[in-house]
Amino acid sequence: MPSRLAEISRELAAACDRIDASSVAAFTYNPLVYARAPHELYLERFGRGKKEALWLGMNPGPFGMAQTGVPFGDVGMVRDFLGISGPVGRPPSEHPKRPVEGFACKKSEVSGTRLWGYMKDRYGSAEAMAERFFVVNYCPLVFMTESGSNLTPDKVPKPLAARIEAACDTALRAIVAELKPSWVIGVGAFAQKQAQRALAGQDIRIGTVLHPSPASPHANRGWAPAAQKQLDALGLG
Repeated sequence: MPSRLAEISRELAAACDRIDASSVAAFTYNPLVYARAPHELYLERFGRGKKEALWLGMNPGPFGMAQTGVPFGDVGMVRDFLGISGPVGRPPSEHPKRPVEGFACKKSEVSGTRLWGYMKDRYGSAEAMAERFFVVNYCPLVFMTESGSNLTPDKVPKPLAARIEAACDTALRAIVAELKPSWVIGVGAFAQKQAQRALAGQDIRIGTVLHPSPASPHANRGWAPAAQKQLDALGLG
């Protein structure tokens, strides 16, 4: 019988599959479907019990969760730090420049190496990290343009954004109800904003840390120390 988090994931996957993004995205990947095995293994292994804080990312990267089904899921970090692997299928339609190779993917996701690398350096083991924190993405979908560039959820038109938010807000509220965190930490301003809206009126504190993307000059100057400083200021150091 699937865990409650797995049930939420499957409900979100089905809701997202009903969203037609073809007007703005040439390709849409839903790793909650084709990478369900490693994704649900991650939920099962690290998503049990009450958490101090839920870390909330934006959406999968093409060389991270799109390959492994794990948020910020750089292949090396997922396999070696989290100890997770498993069969990964393929989306119905793939961009030729962005194939899904699963755990055979040779490209690294910098955001994932930074975030999970911080957790490894700080806590030593994924199990010790999971005593305090759990990491999820707000939106599970990867949107790509015809050229293969990443189209992030903050860039989609409002009518499509409203449909995405309806599904993702429901899932986020259900995850919070299950894990009962005291904090939701938006990894980047977009995730923080989504949490503030979706969880308005709830007795939960919402903060943020800098996004570890290599597109961020601040992150490139030292993401882990910057994130630690922000966590210390929140009392989560």
